Amino acid sequence: MTTNETVPTTEATNRAPVPAPAQRIVLPKLAPAFYRAMAATDEAARNGLDPVVVELVKLHASMINGCAYCIDMHSTDAIAQGEREHRLLSLPAWRETSWFTARERAALALTESVTLLTQGHVPDAVWAEAAEQFDETELAQLVALIATINAWNRIGVSTRMSPAAK
Repeated sequence: MTTNETVPTTEATNRAPVPAPAQRIVLPKLAPAFYRAMAATDEAARNGLDPVVVELVKLHASMINGCAYCIDMHSTDAIAQGEREHRLLSLPAWRETSWFTARERAALALTESVTLLTQGHVPDAVWAEAAEQFDETELAQLVALIATINAWNRIGVSTRMSPAAK
């Protein structure tokens, strides 16, 4: 039976957070050696890179992959390091802004290409742009960083890790 009656709502009920889906498994508990290895890989991957570039890359990949847990973590970390909110909010449209440096833009372009491998792999032009901005060691670290955040995103999305409501 249906009715045309409406349930009265209040501003409080309109603004109440909706619970996230239940987490499927807790990886650190069930695969602790793997989780420790991922944490060590993450630490090694960012070695020698500018912390601002690290957080922009991690946040951009996480946005592309739709990993809410990582988006929350890396936006929070970036802001704690002094990153400006308007840059983080415009990250999906970085090409249309003037506030990312040439080095950051090269890192973001490489992040997109590596993250979206099925959409043309990593074009030579994207690689060349990154190679102009980063020396070989930095470029190797950048590739490691992008690969690592993509692995974390796949862990977060598949296990339904979710940030706490704020």
